[in-house]
Amino acid sequence: MHKLFITGGAGFIGSAFVRLILAEISSCEITNFDALTYAGNLDNLQGLDESRHRFVHGDIADREAVLNALEEGTDAIINFAAESHVDRSIASAHEFLRTNILGTQVLLDAARERHVPRFVQISTDEVMGSLPEDENAFFTEDSPLAPNNPYAASKAAAEHMVNAAHHTYGLDTVITRCGNNYGPRQFPEKFIPLILSNALEDQSIPLYGDGRNVRDWIYVEDHCRAIMRVFERGRSGEVYNIGARNERRNIDVVKAILDALGKPHELIHHVKDRLGHDRRYAIDPSKVEGDLDWQPVETWESGLEKTIRWYAENGAWIQRARSGAYRDYYTRQYGTEISAR
Repeated sequence: MHKLFITGGAGFIGSAFVRLILAEISSCEITNFDALTYAGNLDNLQGLDESRHRFVHGDIADREAVLNALEEGTDAIINFAAESHVDRSIASAHEFLRTNILGTQVLLDAARERHVPRFVQISTDEVMGSLPEDENAFFTEDSPLAPNNPYAASKAAAEHMVNAAHHTYGLDTVITRCGNNYGPRQFPEKFIPLILSNALEDQSIPLYGDGRNVRDWIYVEDHCRAIMRVFERGRSGEVYNIGARNERRNIDVVKAILDALGKPHELIHHVKDRLGHDRRYAIDPSKVEGDLDWQPVETWESGLEKTIRWYAENGAWIQRARSGAYRDYYTRQYGTEISAR
């Protein structure tokens, strides 16, 4: 019986991972520890097997709360919890430093105190900065860390803390870095759900700068399957870059979604570019493909079709996510209000 402590498991990628694990590993119990900040949503956890899934509302930077929730005999901590929106980090970096750096260190200390055998840190390709517009340049596991915004800098610092725990204390750690995810249940301020949410209501779609920034897109379940491989088979102390070899310009992503919905390109509204906007991300996933025998299942076309269908059929979820009504749901479900951090 696997016993996993998953942080940030009510968020987009974390909840997708929880769903995948519970569906595919019958001998698995999960403690899902999430602070339910703006992007954490209990709606994402509806329908899960409560006999194998325990939700705990808590902040990873709160040492006492983490230790109280982390049971002896836990096989791994998998840390999805993070402040993750670049624009928010530019407006205020404090929350990113607290959660992404201090919170990660609290979890590492708790892993040692509770003798947890494995620690999986979910990082991002953004820690490696920006690539030139050269189709032959890619991020590898050996690329230098060169973050260009406060969010990326906080995630790079977290990686350093994870590596320090491995080399200083012998903690069994692995780090994954992935590009842009898309799929169901992603918070509507992110790029693809923002496009979909606005397009479905015939609202204008803001697009930074010239729209030619390149991102490497992966369907969320493919990312989660790769994380599962890394958890099960990844070598201690290693980093694994995860990608679907799927580079797309932002403008082309918008147009693809508008075309699929039968909406006019005139909905696109170019706005002032983001400060320090990285031009291109592209991942070489050869290591995870070769060492761990992983390949994505979804193509860009099949993953996008599934994503569009889910948002088109789940307008109520979008409205609740935008309004924060999931907090009311928490009060109804657990009989207590969510306290502010």
